[in-house]
Amino acid sequence: MIKSTIKGIGFYVPDNVVTNDDLAKLMTTNDEWITERTGIKERRHRQNRNDSQETTAYLGFKASEKALEKAGLTAKDIDYIVFATLSPDYYFPGCGVLLQDMLGCDTIGALDVRNQCSGFVYAVSVANAFIKSGTYKNILVVGAEIHSFGLDFSDEGRGVSVIFGDGAGAIVLSATEDENAGDILAVNMHSEGKYADELCTQFPGSKYGWSDRMRKEPENVTNKEVYPIMNGNFVFKHAVTRFPETMQEALDKAGKTIEDLDMFIPHQANLRIAQFVQQKFGLPDEKIHNNIQKYGNTTAASIPIALSEAIEEGKIKRGDLVLLSAFGSGFTWGSVLFEY
Repeated sequence: MIKSTIKGIGFYVPDNVVTNDDLAKLMTTNDEWITERTGIKERRHRQNRNDSQETTAYLGFKASEKALEKAGLTAKDIDYIVFATLSPDYYFPGCGVLLQDMLGCDTIGALDVRNQCSGFVYAVSVANAFIKSGTYKNILVVGAEIHSFGLDFSDEGRGVSVIFGDGAGAIVLSATEDENAGDILAVNMHSEGKYADELCTQFPGSKYGWSDRMRKEPENVTNKEVYPIMNGNFVFKHAVTRFPETMQEALDKAGKTIEDLDMFIPHQANLRIAQFVQQKFGLPDEKIHNNIQKYGNTTAASIPIALSEAIEEGKIKRGDLVLLSAFGSGFTWGSVLFEY
């Protein structure tokens, strides 16, 4: 029987640390306000907001190099790429093909996933299906974001801009028939598109306007349209409902219980959400890994960054049962349960 096992994992974040006090110089906010509402103390931003070199694909490339090294593989061993992001280098094409070129892979397929905060969970689910169908043997799954170039660092945008950071994480998912190797035991994916406007960026697009509008009437393109908007309380209420549902679904599908779990890695959206879910399931501190305090919400990159960090710190060992869960824009949510 073919298994999907994580053979290597790595992450990369820009060197530039941006603290809450740094943001307080740009807008009316403070460390206490941000920490109380989100749990975030700092995040990473690329050094120059207009840098054309340190792009989303580049961050994904750096994380992928580490994952490949840990897996003991080269780019030539990869036969498919799944790249999750909401902040691509270009409107099109997506980052997958750019990563293929940067790594020097063969002319392999490259798929882009646009499921925002749930992007990495969706990407792993897709890769798992390809592996277990026998279609591919080594798939590079990447979540990467550069938010800092597209945030409103004014009082009008402070409710959103203090939350997000830049970063990337990657795993090599490989096919194996080794009885002792880990495996993906259960996946699930969900969506509820009627709430799309509660967390989104409206412009550009076929609904709110395209580049011709920006050129012909730039004075009529509003900040609300070009910057991310979020109904924070609404998103929070749905997240604390959907997280437990998708977690329990994954456990039930695999015939496991919460007591069997060795580590829970939630999408790093808000520390308060993670703490609510932890309390609901009665998880001890050693069975949940949060790093939003250091990196903020890195959307599709948050789970692979946290997973990689937890493994590096020895919190996750081979044979451990690990649950990844996410909820975000769309609304989309889902989970991946696996033996590492």
